Amino acid sequence: MATQAALSGQSPNLLFVFADQMRGQEMGCAGNATVQTPCLDRLAAEGTRLTHAFATSPVCGPNRAVLLTGTYATTNRVPGNDLPLPVGLPTLGTVAQANGYRTAYIGKWHLDGLPRSKFTPPGPRRHGFAFWAVYNCDHDYFHPRYYRDTPEVIRAEGYEPEVQTDLALEFLRAQDGREPFCLVLSWGPPHDPYDQVPERYRARYDPETIPLRPNVIAECDNPLAAGKRCRRTIADYYAAITALDAQMARLLEHLDRSGLVENTLVVFTSDHGDMLWSHGWMKKQSPYEEAIHVPFLLRWPGRIPAGRTSDVLIGTVHLLPTLAGLLGWECPQLEGEDLSAALRGEPGAVSPESLFLANYLAEDEAATQGMPEWRAVRTRRYTYAEKPGRIPWLLFDNEADPYQMRNLLHTPQADGVQETLRGLLSAWLEKTRDPFLPGPEFLAHVGLADAWEERERRIRLPD
Repeated sequence: MATQAALSGQSPNLLFVFADQMRGQEMGCAGNATVQTPCLDRLAAEGTRLTHAFATSPVCGPNRAVLLTGTYATTNRVPGNDLPLPVGLPTLGTVAQANGYRTAYIGKWHLDGLPRSKFTPPGPRRHGFAFWAVYNCDHDYFHPRYYRDTPEVIRAEGYEPEVQTDLALEFLRAQDGREPFCLVLSWGPPHDPYDQVPERYRARYDPETIPLRPNVIAECDNPLAAGKRCRRTIADYYAAITALDAQMARLLEHLDRSGLVENTLVVFTSDHGDMLWSHGWMKKQSPYEEAIHVPFLLRWPGRIPAGRTSDVLIGTVHLLPTLAGLLGWECPQLEGEDLSAALRGEPGAVSPESLFLANYLAEDEAATQGMPEWRAVRTRRYTYAEKPGRIPWLLFDNEADPYQMRNLLHTPQADGVQETLRGLLSAWLEKTRDPFLPGPEFLAHVGLADAWEERERRIRLPD
């Protein structure tokens, strides 16, 4: 039965929800029988799940800049964490506003520079978002903090994702139906600290029975793994995902009760993944599947096919133009492609042959682990990555070797494939105007050397 909004021809709403550091493999609907995600599984059953969704730049600030602007770091000037997103670029918020939408952003921002505790006042640094309940960057999940429109920080009681979902529901209940809404909700978990999850969720997972991915090196000497128990940490990671699933259920229940289901595009994704001991690495900033592969679910009854699994290649850079295409927004030309026809399942719709992925700076946790800067291409089948100087680094056949256990560089299986992928990467570097320099030289090239030096000085100061 059509809702009143659908019958009236009102513009569709957008509910865009994303987690922080949740990898795409960790949902029941994605094949993980251990993690409990009944709501996300329902969302997949009622909509489309993309199996080939990837973080364009798998670290927080850079990928959030890509997500909001539909541009690469050489354009949006956020190649590393804690660099502010320049004002004046079209963003999801400003494009939605220009199309008559009431906009809202709730949760983690991490796009306004340092200190991470800073207040972002109403105005251009909010990049088009009117309703604002945001903390720039923090991961203290049992002591939630956020700002509204004054510089006094608001401290709340409870588990941060629950508080943030309360705020999202506050916004949704206040809508009078005259304006369509664009609501972005950014949760912090399952980003570490991994054990900051309510006990009722932790109790659902027995660390002793947690199966490990075949590529996990639980006894690695990675400094970021020091003091952490592999199975306990992964159990807590799953618990955090289940906690988020419960919050997603609250949002969907509100849409059910308010009659907004048929006129609301719901999207769930993450900004990047987490290595969690795979190949002996931790966290993000790597070209391996655990770091770059993200969940991507869409639901819009009658507009997005239900119960469908799609292998359309989509990167973060494509999200803004694709959302605009799905929702019928006027949108300026961006560097990402509009893949809305492919997501609607239209016959003959095309999707990219490859995605360009990059980590521009060996910063913070990458530096601690010895992870280099890199550029990569991801096709449906292959991952190919190089280090500065165009030095080939990794080549995986993800169909034959889904856990990326065998680097095919310089093997007979790579004959012709490596050359083709190297050519694709060359084309992407030219298209994105990327000189592929080592981090310090790249920063100088894009005019951010001084800004990064100041960032490095200030990140070590007490917040």
